[in-house]
Amino acid sequence: MRNTRQRRQQILQLLVEHGNVQVSELVGRFGVSAVTIRADLTHIESQGLATRTHGGATLVRTPPQEQDIHEKDALNLPVKDSIGTHAAGLVKAGDNIIIDSGSTTMTLARHLRGHRDVTVMTNGLNIAWELANAPGVELLLTGGLLRKQSLSLQGSQAEASLNTYSFDTLFLGVDGLDLQFGLTTHHEAEASLNHRMVERARRIVVLTDASKFGRVSLHRIARLDQVHTVITDASIDAEYLEGLQRLGIEVIIAQAPA
Repeated sequence: MRNTRQRRQQILQLLVEHGNVQVSELVGRFGVSAVTIRADLTHIESQGLATRTHGGATLVRTPPQEQDIHEKDALNLPVKDSIGTHAAGLVKAGDNIIIDSGSTTMTLARHLRGHRDVTVMTNGLNIAWELANAPGVELLLTGGLLRKQSLSLQGSQAEASLNTYSFDTLFLGVDGLDLQFGLTTHHEAEASLNHRMVERARRIVVLTDASKFGRVSLHRIARLDQVHTVITDASIDAEYLEGLQRLGIEVIIAQAPA
């Protein structure tokens, strides 16, 4: 699985650099069969990033570059804090919730420190750190392999840890939200774990600033018809506000302090 993930990331990078790729060239470069390369290109096409052509593929849109979690922490802080405040307002005593790793979801964790009788499971070391001394929060970690760039735990152990739980709400951060392709992220293992989180929660709440709308990263997490609520900021484009509402998704606009 790791080799597949790395190869697809490299193929995508070649697409970004050259605009198109050929199956025959990729077979020689990676030493795998044409069938394997075609499957890779079909996967990339399914994410809306490329179009298959005779003998290869052409880039449709350039995925955004992934940023280190510390770089993300420094971006749009007032907006993210306001989103976290609104998200915390949805959490009630007695709730069992999952908080995905991320810089926006971390602001939610900060605003939960005064809550009482809440159980939180997370795959984020940054989330766990924020809640480690919260007296009213029972904290569970998924376990798994640490991805240092995002401070997130992932992999088969992390996914298996969710199997015996049922949660009221998942608070999910994303790298991209597109009306056609849904919720996406840069990393395949994170997408797989996020998808499992979606399956284990009765309510899905996406926390994202408006800069993520219209972006498509390589790996899909979920379709938009699986989402119940999106909390974002006032910069949301009218097309996305109306599109989400047409899908029956509640949109909460978090106003950053002046």
